[in-house]
Amino acid sequence: MRILLTVIFAFCIINLHAQKSTKAANLVYIDKQGVLRYTKNKQEASFYGVNYTTPFAYAYRAHKALGVDLEKAIQDDVYHLARLGLDAFRVHVWDTEISDSLGNLLNNDHLRLFDFLLAELKKRNIKTIITPIAFWGNGYPEKDERTPGFSRVYGKGRATVNDTAIKAQENYMVQFFHHVNPYTKLTYGDDPDVIAVELNNEPSHSGPKPGVTSYINRLATAVKSTGWSKPLFYNISQGPFYADAVAASMVNGFSFQWYPSGLVANQALKGNILQNVDVYKIPFDTISAYHNKALMVYEFDAADVYQSYMYPAMARSFRGAGFQWASQFAYDPMALAYANTEYQTHYLNLAYMPSKAISMLIASEVFHRVPRNKSFGTYPADSSFDVFRVSYRNSLSEMNTDTKFYYSNTTTSFPSNAAKLLNIAGVASSPIIQYDGSGAYFLDKIEEGVWRLELMPDAISIRDPFERASPKKEVTRIQWASHPMKISLADLGQGFGIRGVNDGNNFSGTATADIFEAKPGTYLLTRNGKSLSAGKGNIGVIGLNEFVAPQPFSNEIYLQHDPYAEVSAGKPATIRATIVGLDNSGQVSLQVTRLGGPAGGGAAFQNQRTIPMTKSVAADYSAVIPGDFLTPGVINYRIIVQKGNDYTLFPGNIKTNPFAWDNVSNETWKTYVAATNGRLEIYNPDIDRSAKFYSSLRRGFQQSYTTGQTPGHLILRLSANELSSDPVIGFQHFFADKLNGRSTEAASFNHLKIRARAAGTQPMKAKVTLINAENMALSTTITLTGDFNDIEVPIMDLVPDSSLLLPRPYPGFHPLWFRASASPAGFRLKDAEKIEIIIGPGIPASEYNKPYSLEVESTWLEK
Repeated sequence: MRILLTVIFAFCIINLHAQKSTKAANLVYIDKQGVLRYTKNKQEASFYGVNYTTPFAYAYRAHKALGVDLEKAIQDDVYHLARLGLDAFRVHVWDTEISDSLGNLLNNDHLRLFDFLLAELKKRNIKTIITPIAFWGNGYPEKDERTPGFSRVYGKGRATVNDTAIKAQENYMVQFFHHVNPYTKLTYGDDPDVIAVELNNEPSHSGPKPGVTSYINRLATAVKSTGWSKPLFYNISQGPFYADAVAASMVNGFSFQWYPSGLVANQALKGNILQNVDVYKIPFDTISAYHNKALMVYEFDAADVYQSYMYPAMARSFRGAGFQWASQFAYDPMALAYANTEYQTHYLNLAYMPSKAISMLIASEVFHRVPRNKSFGTYPADSSFDVFRVSYRNSLSEMNTDTKFYYSNTTTSFPSNAAKLLNIAGVASSPIIQYDGSGAYFLDKIEEGVWRLELMPDAISIRDPFERASPKKEVTRIQWASHPMKISLADLGQGFGIRGVNDGNNFSGTATADIFEAKPGTYLLTRNGKSLSAGKGNIGVIGLNEFVAPQPFSNEIYLQHDPYAEVSAGKPATIRATIVGLDNSGQVSLQVTRLGGPAGGGAAFQNQRTIPMTKSVAADYSAVIPGDFLTPGVINYRIIVQKGNDYTLFPGNIKTNPFAWDNVSNETWKTYVAATNGRLEIYNPDIDRSAKFYSSLRRGFQQSYTTGQTPGHLILRLSANELSSDPVIGFQHFFADKLNGRSTEAASFNHLKIRARAAGTQPMKAKVTLINAENMALSTTITLTGDFNDIEVPIMDLVPDSSLLLPRPYPGFHPLWFRASASPAGFRLKDAEKIEIIIGPGIPASEYNKPYSLEVESTWLEK
């Protein structure tokens, strides 16, 4: 017995020592206050990065279909993630592809590539949180395949309540975390760069709450049985009703998501969205078990937003809420990003979306620099915070310190201390770098007088990337063009040397003063008389000679143009277009015709003009129609692109000579020329279909278009059988693009008119709100009857108010209303962007159980 007890005691000591050693080897741990800290020095830890899916599902199949080497594609994308300064990776593993129905692990190509990806991330010092169960099928955007896994058998709903399904998940967890990565020779538990596990992805819970806690604990126990000693996270935001059941489980951290601009708008969103990310509001503080747990954001994105100002603001709000991990969903594989087919509502890639990518670089700096739980006030006051700035008007994110100067678009800001700069990254121009291309660039100091320049090719948007996607539809064109680049750094001086260092780049030359012709690639820039010291060259995990960029999907001529709805009579109007596939030898002209004028050949000739279009940066062309040509009426115009003897006509992309006698092409754009006293229509249901609607009702609410007494015209109708405890019903519509063509007249409009009525319960109060570019809202209340009336609202009668946050942020526990911190004295009509019309506020609860409807035929501005 004594010998047996001695053996047992020795085993316990060895096991305890092994557990302590394992914990000591872990990169991070969660302390008693719920703070994620580095094991080595007890300092707070923070990680910021992306989700990325190439080993699985559609991304895997799409690479195969294109004949792309998957390992090379992963290496290229991981290099770009490192180039953006990201240090966090997360993905929901498609368990349905790497398991069978009993939860047995399948050692197949998906699992191999996942392991290869983790090994490549390790080389770049990027840390991983694994989410081993996705529940999803593997099809999107295609149909699901008949995969072997348990998730296909049970589905998301049954997976959390069916005991056989849970046993399969337990079995899968044990095998998954015993699996040894063939590239690192480590299990995920032994790999110090795998820092935590999130047990599953967006669970769909049902049934009694104790069952939810039991399910979570069973999965956690299965993982811990493999020797796992790292943090365990579980999603608490997906189903807020079960938040207390999640908090009662044995996990030591909670995961959240954030889609503040909604999802799948099927078009690029217009207008300022910064108010939607002003704060991340967590509603679980009243749950005692919620406290003292670490917080992570497993997925987030500014979905359907093309501009580059959102990510740093989101990172600021994440830190304000106490998060220590945030991973965007999802970084587009470079091989697929030309068409944005993986997830059409998301679009982020260094090569194809350079401004958003640099914004992510800046957001990573925010996340690592800004203290947890720090607030910077309310928008727009918080648009400048710490060393950062975001600007909706300039589509700009910016970081400006003594050593780092980053900007996602052209900036007029001067560096804080140009003499001390070590790292510069940007798109377009700044006071120290002037560049006409549209690709991103990175300029890093290696040593005194020696800098490394990495310059990406031009990325030119030619179609809305958030529309329905297809591998056949290119949305961003890559162009390998050269552009003048001026670098004004005292450390380089005048006449600095330029030498290509990436594979195949044999360029060698000297700057003329501080200007040179720059082509995509990686270069060593050296001050006159200076050379690179031996053993120098790498920038952290970025090698001196590294460079990754895609070739163009197509070289065909294509033109993108958004016509004005209206322009002002007698005022010059600038027509702009983006044209790709045209070299410097091509010619572009605008052919414009106006209706009206005296009869006769001479007058007809005078009613048509051909105006050369001039190129500015990258692929931007413009022409000015003189004010004396713009008389009240309508103009029709087309753009003629000539390359040698070949012509292409737009709209229509028609390959024909417009001057040939047998040319029958007559497609044109049309723009109305408003009379001096003409009104400006800002909402017309006949043509305006991008309005954002709101009702909290899941049933009994209907949004439709109907006809009225005026032939050929539609009416917007919003109706509800009754109102809920949140009685608001209404819509917002963006109209700034209609105002742009008549911006010189904006100050003269002094009345807002609404043609509307209330059907059902009436008369009824409605609130009408104008919202400007800084999300300042001014409103008034009008009375609707059962008949259509033109209701006049003097602009000067509008008063400061709140406005709806639309699109509705997800999760739905985030604020519904926003009120800007700016003074109403700063509201100018020329800055107005949206109109909001709602019913519900002010209706007593005793009147909720009645039918209500709002019908709008038109809204406009008058002088």
